[in-house]
Amino acid sequence: MPEITHFYGIIIKMFYKPKEHNPAHIHALYNEHVGIFNIHSIEMTEGDLPKKAQALVKEWINMHKDELIKMWNTQELTKLPPLE
Repeated sequence: MPEITHFYGIIIKMFYKPKEHNPAHIHALYNEHVGIFNIHSIEMTEGDLPKKAQALVKEWINMHKDELIKMWNTQELTKLPPLE
């Protein structure tokens, strides 16, 4: 799963296979915790990411939502800036 960015110990990755991995989402990894976030709704749909990490990931998705949707649709991944 290619890494898009990382910040505050959180690694953001995206992986997709046609029809198997919809809706558009990202994976956030923080130590032993994982969260899957729907890009459109910016909600965690699966996982056990701590609340503080969830808030940081949601803030980051909100800042890069258009680029993430474009990456999902084109399947062309690029690195994005971290949350500062």
